[in-house]
Amino acid sequence: MQHTPRLSALSLALASLFTSSAHAAEATAAADAAPQEMQKVEVTSAHLKSARIELSPKVGTTIYSIDSHMVDMLGQGDNTPFNEVLLRLPGVSQDSKGSGALHVRDDHANVQYRINGVQLPESISGFGQSIDTRLIDKTDFMTGALPAQFGLRTAGIVDIETKEGGMTPGGRIGIMVGSHDHVEPSAEFFGSVGKFNYYLSGSYLGNSLSVENPQDTRSALHDKTRQNKSFGSLSYFLDDNTRLGAMFGTYNGRFQIPNNPDQAPAFSLNGHSDAQAGTSTLPSSQLNENQREVNRFLVLSLQKSLGDVNYQVSAFHQYSELHFTPDAIGDLIYNGVASDSRRANSASGAQFDISYKWHQDHTVRAGLAYTRQKTTSDNTVAVFPAMDGAQTSSTPITVLDNSGKTGTLASVYLQDEWHISKPLTLNYGARFDKVSAYTSEQQWSPRVNLAYQLAPGTALHAGYSRYFTPPPQELAAQGSIDLYANTTNAPEIGQSDNVKAERTHYYDVGISHQVNAKLTVTADVYYKKINNLLDEGQFGQALILTPFNYADGYAKGLELSAIYSEKNWGLFLNASTQKAQGRNINSGQALFGADELNYISQHYVYLDHDQKYTLSGGGHYHFGDSQVSADFLYGSGLRMTPDGGAPNSGHLPSYFTVNTALTHTWKNTPLGKVEGRLALINLFDKSYLLRDGSGVGVGAPQYGARRSIYAGLSTSF
Repeated sequence: MQHTPRLSALSLALASLFTSSAHAAEATAAADAAPQEMQKVEVTSAHLKSARIELSPKVGTTIYSIDSHMVDMLGQGDNTPFNEVLLRLPGVSQDSKGSGALHVRDDHANVQYRINGVQLPESISGFGQSIDTRLIDKTDFMTGALPAQFGLRTAGIVDIETKEGGMTPGGRIGIMVGSHDHVEPSAEFFGSVGKFNYYLSGSYLGNSLSVENPQDTRSALHDKTRQNKSFGSLSYFLDDNTRLGAMFGTYNGRFQIPNNPDQAPAFSLNGHSDAQAGTSTLPSSQLNENQREVNRFLVLSLQKSLGDVNYQVSAFHQYSELHFTPDAIGDLIYNGVASDSRRANSASGAQFDISYKWHQDHTVRAGLAYTRQKTTSDNTVAVFPAMDGAQTSSTPITVLDNSGKTGTLASVYLQDEWHISKPLTLNYGARFDKVSAYTSEQQWSPRVNLAYQLAPGTALHAGYSRYFTPPPQELAAQGSIDLYANTTNAPEIGQSDNVKAERTHYYDVGISHQVNAKLTVTADVYYKKINNLLDEGQFGQALILTPFNYADGYAKGLELSAIYSEKNWGLFLNASTQKAQGRNINSGQALFGADELNYISQHYVYLDHDQKYTLSGGGHYHFGDSQVSADFLYGSGLRMTPDGGAPNSGHLPSYFTVNTALTHTWKNTPLGKVEGRLALINLFDKSYLLRDGSGVGVGAPQYGARRSIYAGLSTSF
């Protein structure tokens, strides 16, 4: 098969960085050869996995690949939260957990997760990370001008290939403990029984510093979390070319919302506070706000390979829920509103993808997807009577604000991968998307991607994509403005148009060059022209993000990456600069103040998650059965609103954090292969702000975690 030029710098480097460990794994597999039938199952599995990958074209896109070896380089290894893994990629910048966790090319969220070729419906996001890093065998992270197969969420495609059962049954059990009462046990089990293949994993996490601390202290007040995750991937091979598959995953998280002490009461409540006197029977350090998050999914699939034809059809169901419980007294005293908020989303649907190599130079791909979602929003809100923003009674009243919506998403695409000549490949096509929920819109989207092998080791790509991004239905519900008239929760603006779908013209050009056998460098530049630019913000006490639109906007940026590898050591470095602005908020106006809204209607403003410069890098060194590694993150600071300044016109101070790890492996012990790990996160104990509580749609101040130490032990059998 002809090689398709593409940017995959991390993948190229990892192939050389870990050659010695790969050879060792092959030798072990050869020594432990299984019976003939199991070998046949293994070959069939590899064949169908390759066929499934071929369903998704990557011509002309920017691709960075992550495998388990790269994850092992990070401080906490496969205990590293998945969003922290993605932060080591070019063009990805971090945010607080409450504001989206990470951003890709100055987009807020808008990231699509695909597991084994199936696009997962979106869940109601919060503090938790429902994808467990340890289940990942390999991840291709795609961004830029994407082929027609990828739509709806397009800032980045996280294409995950999960671990699968092998010929020899086995598993891994481990535990990590550390600062802030951190306890994280985990287990994995995998294997094959005849034609049946399985991989199962589960983990538990408990600590006392989960949500970012609103104070510049080592420990937070009231910040415990308890989380558990499970995942399973099951396959049954009907014959050499047919596989039945099932995947499932669950996530349950409970979070305390950290307290910010020494706050003055803003409202008077009978028997509890006097705002004028500044007295309260309940200090802000003793509030008891909590949040619970649930996410679970099930996917059933049939994959078939028939020579030049490959297809996969899948049915899926996902349920997610977020429930914020306020401090019934404290939230009234300090915020003037106490909202018990529950939002739930149930999504079911199907996805079909097919490829046909009808000519040696042409591969045609097509597919369709359909999702039906039901969203409910239930809010019991305690507020004070007020007139023109001034409290008129110290006795609260209760407002019931409940709503629901059933909506649909439908998509279809067709494209052709054309190998024009040996160095030149063109992928062209179009997709159609239609959304019917809080907004009813549709769009035809052309896509053109070009890849050209300029010389051995040098590849160029360029592309144009038209994007259609509907607002996430599970977040788009907005309460009735009229319900809060003459209360302390009344908006300053009495208008709030429904959120709209974002429409984007996206241009991307990149180049990858292998300087020599040890050094690979890449560069990529992009520009996005956007109508109805989607953004999200936290506008209440509950960590439930609410989307809104700027009428028009743009984003542009440059990404650079370099990877150097030797036999026993290697380095990587990523750098990016970017800029994103929007003008004229034309939906969800009631979420904003009048002065803020008026200024933005006349001026372009930076998006609150814009960060001008982002750097990441790291390295590792192997010696014997041990490895030392380190990585760093630098950010020039997210946007903020200075006192008396224009919205988002300033930025927070820059930050620079370093993580280190030491691992050692003991082979052939009575407990199997045992690995020990010692990690220091934020080695130099830097104190830095991710958010200061200002800006467009931003909550409380949020500081990054101070220096933390972790120790882990695991055994593989």
